[in-house]
Amino acid sequence: MGRLAALTTLLALLCSVTCCQAEGYGYGYPGSGGGYPSPSPTPPAPTPSGAGLAVGFYRDACPNAEAIVRDVVEKAVEQNPGVGAGLIRMLFHDCFVQGCDASVLLDPTAANSQPEKLSPPNSPSLRGFEVIDAAKAALEAACPGTVSCADIVAFAGRDASAVLSDGRADFDMPAGRRDGRLSSANDALQFLPPPSFNLSELAASFAAKGLDANDLVVLSGAHTVGRSHCSSFVGDGRLNASTSDMNPALAASLRSQCPANPTAANDPTVVQDVVTPGKLDSQYYKNVLNRNVLFTSDAALLKSGQTAAAVVLNAFVPGLWEQKFAKAMVKMASIEVKTGANGEIRRNCRVVN
Repeated sequence: MGRLAALTTLLALLCSVTCCQAEGYGYGYPGSGGGYPSPSPTPPAPTPSGAGLAVGFYRDACPNAEAIVRDVVEKAVEQNPGVGAGLIRMLFHDCFVQGCDASVLLDPTAANSQPEKLSPPNSPSLRGFEVIDAAKAALEAACPGTVSCADIVAFAGRDASAVLSDGRADFDMPAGRRDGRLSSANDALQFLPPPSFNLSELAASFAAKGLDANDLVVLSGAHTVGRSHCSSFVGDGRLNASTSDMNPALAASLRSQCPANPTAANDPTVVQDVVTPGKLDSQYYKNVLNRNVLFTSDAALLKSGQTAAAVVLNAFVPGLWEQKFAKAMVKMASIEVKTGANGEIRRNCRVVN
């Protein structure tokens, strides 16, 4: 009862303080040139419906499909946990652009020299492509022409979550997606929210994909794993003691690791969660409360009473975030999916058939 009362008091205090705080910072996004162009206004999109998706979709056509993907992912993540963080991020970056259709996997061609994977939000920071390739090769050997690359990306994001959370964030992932045929670097710039976004901008970006403020807070928790290029936060004053609300100790540590002016040739990476960097857990929310986060988009979660209250609950109620994360991942993985004749099942995830 004492802990509940303390939580209630803290929630009330946060709501009273954050509702009147101003929003907004700004900083660069990883990529050559250091700058991230302002995304174009995005029109509202339909709410994710997941129409045509089903748990156990490959039960008859390829009974071991999910087990094959999980085996590949487990081996890769156990060898390098950073790949797991990359696979979770890959699902997000795929679904926010053209829907969850594996368009982020397509390589440049003579006909399309600038696909999504070469866009500043994805290059050079997006990781895990070789894991998807390995899973696809194993699936083609077992069940040729059956499992889409889009479903592999969704399964891999789920499986990486399970491994990095020691099973606490494991869940059923509906399948039945088809692969898209289009991929544009410009679309990635338009639809992927950069880490410089303030809360209003983040909420609008998520709403355009049918996701609400609760989804925004929950999915931001994936920043509890992985690394970030210094260019993602150095240029916006996040490390300036006179202008930033970052914990001074963290800012000092980051100043010792990051150059004052990162370039493509000198852009080190740092861990996103300084407390449990290799674990997918709720520590991220304690970091937000303690101002131990890298990005403006992370700090922005304390800028409204609703999102700040959600941060507190996720930080202090055991198991709550993992449950919410499972539901939010499934919801995100159903954004604008292509099914049936609207897509294809690629033989090679890097090229259209």
